Amino acid sequence: MSEPQSPVRVERSGRVLVMTLARPQARNAVNGAVARDLEAAIDLLEGDDELWAGVLTGDGPVFCAGADLKVVANGGLGELVTERGGFAGLVRRERTKPVIAALNGDALAGGMEIAIACDLVLAARGVRLGIPEAARSLLAVGGALANLPRLIGEKAALELAMTAVPWPAERFVQLGLLSGVVPPEALREQALRLAESICANAPLAVRASRAAILAGRDLPEDARWELADRLLADLARTEDFKEGPASFLEKRPPRWTGR
Repeated sequence: MSEPQSPVRVERSGRVLVMTLARPQARNAVNGAVARDLEAAIDLLEGDDELWAGVLTGDGPVFCAGADLKVVANGGLGELVTERGGFAGLVRRERTKPVIAALNGDALAGGMEIAIACDLVLAARGVRLGIPEAARSLLAVGGALANLPRLIGEKAALELAMTAVPWPAERFVQLGLLSGVVPPEALREQALRLAESICANAPLAVRASRAAILAGRDLPEDARWELADRLLADLARTEDFKEGPASFLEKRPPRWTGR
């Protein structure tokens, strides 16, 4: 079967950019084209002032099976990485706008690493997540080993990595990694609803809140307070900072501009 014109489809839904991994015949495994096109999709999201959030999902029964092992076996591991984004053009990408992973199917190996690189994660019922690299004498160097101990706890991360056995999405909800598990037919609607609930708020305040949490997670407490104060000072110079209280006092919906 021939490859689609682009292995990452993009479509707009209001202020939300929906990005879809579109190599179902290869279980949406990451090759060079996926990495380049996913990076380009993030460029679009970040560069368009009319887009305030993203949803990342997959075509077919699998969200993403990780690296395309055919490419890896042929010595093409470097093709799966971009300079700005790292693996899949995403996992180490600096960005300002929130992205929700909507897992339509299993997210394994690099697929799980793509998911946890997003800000929020929803999964369809029956989905599994895992890092089975040790079963193939590989390492999950796309973010799982670096970030899972912080996200789900060291002992859980050790078990997941050393047994190489995927876990059901429901277990990750209990560990705080996923926002929820929904019926498969409701996944897109629920992901868009979550994205739209973010987009209903002042976009600059959303981005500042995200930055305060993510940039501050490795800082000592005093530095986190200082970071939040700096971000608030920046926000106070914007039009939307005036619009929030004004709309409240005038008893009308706010009209956010992102300026």
